[in-house]
Amino acid sequence: MNIKGRVALITGSGSGIGKGTAKAMAERGAKVVVNDIVQDKIDEVVGEINVAGGEAMGIKSDITNKADVENMFKKVVDAYGRIDILVNNAGIARDKGLLKLTEEDWDIVLDVNLKAVFLCTQQAVTYMREQNYGRIINIASRAWLGWPTQANYAASKGGMVSFTRTLALELAKRGITVNCVPPGLINTPLWMSVPEKIRENLLKIQPTGTIGDVYDIARTVIFFASDEASYITGQVLYVCGGKSIYAAM
Repeated sequence: MNIKGRVALITGSGSGIGKGTAKAMAERGAKVVVNDIVQDKIDEVVGEINVAGGEAMGIKSDITNKADVENMFKKVVDAYGRIDILVNNAGIARDKGLLKLTEEDWDIVLDVNLKAVFLCTQQAVTYMREQNYGRIINIASRAWLGWPTQANYAASKGGMVSFTRTLALELAKRGITVNCVPPGLINTPLWMSVPEKIRENLLKIQPTGTIGDVYDIARTVIFFASDEASYITGQVLYVCGGKSIYAAM
């Protein structure tokens, strides 16, 4: 899967799936831009990539803020002359039952998980269309199919799926593909923050009986970002160990 020399920006890549994707892309020769809102996390990932012989730069940015996003992409293009790959990975969850869900809970999840995807994609496409080339990969979640206490989260990820499909049609003749990867249970810091009893129950209904690794997602992202996937756009590829088969699980 060829991405050597490509310039890739991964939002929320200071930890978890984003970090794994950034490192995996760098290993395959991409020039990686690490984005997060925590500078220490950015520095750690950039340092690990550079020590391993890859090439990376870090940009701290609030991707829910349009001016910050515009400035971030300008820095990328000033540094590398182009932007080839955007991975919209950053996301948060505030799980509560409907009657306990506050307006703030709704707004912050939709801002980070969906508004930021719009802002980053809009800026990326501004540059990609001039190149007649681009790869946009959105990290959604199997939860968009529905899950109790996740009305805000599921809505944001469902919006991401619809956004993917719409832009795939809009941008196809520009040489820009847009695809979506909804993970299932993945071993990340977010997973480890879930109470042990809940994790045990989730594993009981997981078809494989196991959780995935961040590199399971990273490899799928790299495929969509590669030259080999140039004729694939608007697709939703679950990496969930079969869990997406049962929408109510």
